[in-house]
Amino acid sequence: MDKDKSLVVFQNKKIRRIWFNDEWWFSVVDIVEALTETGRARKYWADLKKRLIDEGFQLSEKIGQLKVLAADGKAYATDCVTTKNAFRVIQSIPSKKAEPFKQWLADVGYDRVQEIANPELAQKRMKDIYRAKGYSEDWIEKRVRGIAVRDELTDEWKKRGVSEEREYAILTAEISKATFGMTPSEYKEFKGLEKENLRDHMNDLELIFSMLGGAGCRECQERDRA
Repeated sequence: MDKDKSLVVFQNKKIRRIWFNDEWWFSVVDIVEALTETGRARKYWADLKKRLIDEGFQLSEKIGQLKVLAADGKAYATDCVTTKNAFRVIQSIPSKKAEPFKQWLADVGYDRVQEIANPELAQKRMKDIYRAKGYSEDWIEKRVRGIAVRDELTDEWKKRGVSEEREYAILTAEISKATFGMTPSEYKEFKGLEKENLRDHMNDLELIFSMLGGAGCRECQERDRA
């Protein structure tokens, strides 16, 4: 990754990006240029957009016009996509450089089908990922248990009619304030995090407190419902 957080590097090509709506958005023209090495990336993207529309890709919903810095140091409105939609665009680019991404997507899709049939595989995969990142076995077990506690809590909320994402966020913020004295967003800022998962950056004690806060809230609600 480039030292400049507004850039990432792929195949020695710089891809401009911007943080918007709590996720990274990437310049489509830069992606096209990196994968095709064409000298007319904008023309290539214009033609590709027509083909995507014919394939049923909803450009108005998937593509965002966001201002990113150009070589002259000025910010111009540029077609940008989220990580998910960047993969979709890459799938439509006939390039040898795009093939590794396409193969990776095929592997991910196969894994997800397997996990639907056997949910234990998903938990095993998650543990393997955390091990690869260097987390201890004790930490991993607390993290997995914390996810289970969170699922039990959200199930209880669903029984009480909570359905909107905003409502979940409000309830989560209240539990976090009661447990740590800060909302999740304030806690992330305190830890210097951006898009990273807050719980993945908690130590053992913080995970325990987080579990206790969620479990305590669920038990109180269950008693009230009874």
